[in-house]
Amino acid sequence: MNMPKLTLVSIIVLALYACAPDGGGDDSMMADGGPLAEVTGASGTIIDVAQGDQSFTTLTAAVTAADLTDTLSGEGPFTVFAPTNDAFAKIDEATLTELTTNDTETLIAILTNHVVEGAVDAGTLVAAIEEASDEGYTVTTVGGGSLTASLVEGAVVLTDAHGGTSTVIATDVEASNGLIHAIDTVLMP
Repeated sequence: MNMPKLTLVSIIVLALYACAPDGGGDDSMMADGGPLAEVTGASGTIIDVAQGDQSFTTLTAAVTAADLTDTLSGEGPFTVFAPTNDAFAKIDEATLTELTTNDTETLIAILTNHVVEGAVDAGTLVAAIEEASDEGYTVTTVGGGSLTASLVEGAVVLTDAHGGTSTVIATDVEASNGLIHAIDTVLMP
């Protein structure tokens, strides 16, 4: 990643941080027991942190099925826009089963569409959105796709290449190799 993109990605992450209901940081996790409510600090890799939270059992199973565990446990840093179990529940069960058992190539494309190089905190992301054009701020994923980040009624919303949207519902969960931001819908490449 070149330096201007890295700087912009860093700005995007800080922006997400600033939009957190309580101002961000480790305390920005949802207080109602939602995604990542109990996870604080860099207690392990992105995979370790996700595996430690019951809101991400479907995601961690999909990462395992796609054979991406070692990649997301690697040095990084990465930022993962992590779909919760509720986000995956929006995909019909037959399709999800097909992806995790027979169509892992498509599953890999979907999962890597949720990963960005660098540790992009919420505050950086929000600042980048605010500095971008009215069309939002475009982020390139490690899968080669793009997501457009925008602010909608104070929330960060990601839009995929097909116009599908997902709202960031928890931010800045630290891992030893990056950050996790929980989202409410799976984004397509």
